[in-house]
Amino acid sequence: MDEISFGTDGWRATLDTFTDDRVRVVGQAVADYLADEGFTAPVLVGYDARETSPGFAESLAEVVAGNGFDVLLPERDCPTPLVAYAIAERGLSGALMVTASHNPPEYNGVKFIPSDGAPALPDVTDAVAERLAEPDLLPESERGTIERVDVVSPHADHAMDLVGDDLSDLTVVYDAMHGSGRGVTDALLEAAGAEVVRLRCERDADFGGISPEPSAENLGGLAEAMAEHDADLGVANDGDADRIGIATPDRGVLDENLFFAAVYDYLLESDAGPAIRTVSTTFLIDRIAEAHGEEVFETAVGFKWVADGMREHDALMGGEESGGFSVRGHVREKDGVLMGLLAAAATAEEDFDARLDRIEAEHGEIVADKISVACPDSEKARVIDELEDVLPETVAGRDIAKVVTLDGFKLLLEDGSWLLVRPSGTEPKMRVYAEAGSEDAVSALLEAGRELVEPLV
Repeated sequence: MDEISFGTDGWRATLDTFTDDRVRVVGQAVADYLADEGFTAPVLVGYDARETSPGFAESLAEVVAGNGFDVLLPERDCPTPLVAYAIAERGLSGALMVTASHNPPEYNGVKFIPSDGAPALPDVTDAVAERLAEPDLLPESERGTIERVDVVSPHADHAMDLVGDDLSDLTVVYDAMHGSGRGVTDALLEAAGAEVVRLRCERDADFGGISPEPSAENLGGLAEAMAEHDADLGVANDGDADRIGIATPDRGVLDENLFFAAVYDYLLESDAGPAIRTVSTTFLIDRIAEAHGEEVFETAVGFKWVADGMREHDALMGGEESGGFSVRGHVREKDGVLMGLLAAAATAEEDFDARLDRIEAEHGEIVADKISVACPDSEKARVIDELEDVLPETVAGRDIAKVVTLDGFKLLLEDGSWLLVRPSGTEPKMRVYAEAGSEDAVSALLEAGRELVEPLV
């Protein structure tokens, strides 16, 4: 059981560790947890486009059904947010989702999503982890049923009702990165009236040999296709389509911080409410909120904390710089499918680049970036402990005004810039983030962060 550990978003591992036997152990733990908590409604088991995911999902379904729960399996591989929405829409006990999200093809993973459709908080994942055990199935006559269901259409109907804009004047290039967003995000945009140009919308279990992460280095073809087709917007999803990448005609692949700023600004035109952001996400959100008389609440990194903040504060929007966002009126799970539609709706209202030009003119330009420093998982806690003893009084020539310890160490500098060092929750790395008013300033801060961390690793 030691090989199974729940991190920021479930358990992920390479396929030499992520085996069918261990997946079945997770299935038994979830079934025991649900039974102990008094849940009796069906359980959904979703899966992404990886080669091994359908088989792992069927194994989980067998174990959960073998514990007396009726089980629903999607008709095809599907985005994680569709599974989360189906929980709420169908009144389910919860769901298991087989996905390694944006990790490379040699990984897979599984996570449990509770009955509210929001990410599981540590008290839930700890309770599941405490129940890890070999499967113990009921006699055949006492087992639940396994049924295939459509999870795409209900989510699409809800997204159209929630956003409700006519996109008939837009041309959007959509890049599925060979993942589970294909035939989902593009179909949703098309149903709303947009002309859609499709890239990498064929299933490839190896994702073309790269990690299905919608980063600038992986989305060069998106900007090129936009220019070729004179498109208004580019949209990309990661492997399980819970995250989004955006490209615009003038800026190319957009920093997710700027995407957050633009969409929050758009939502505030017709609604009101605070925003939730992680410690690693831009202060530009705070400036926009302040201009509208709204608040911003900061959380640790991990969408589970964003989701919990959205619940507590009835937030209009919540998000993190890694590309995960949700909005009021939807399940509190990051949803790259819905956000693609919302980005297109914002573009239909005002050119995305023009909106960002206006935001930067009013609130100032920001530059943000991050780097990683290799660090074994077993050493992360020690590095953070020792970092506290070596924090300097200045960073890259800037005085430190305040130190925030919500998640690692965030050094707020006198000039409004900041540096954050925290352990990754999904990889054996320490993360170093910085935000400032220029690329040179960010580069200097990141180098200072590297010099702080590397001697401790």
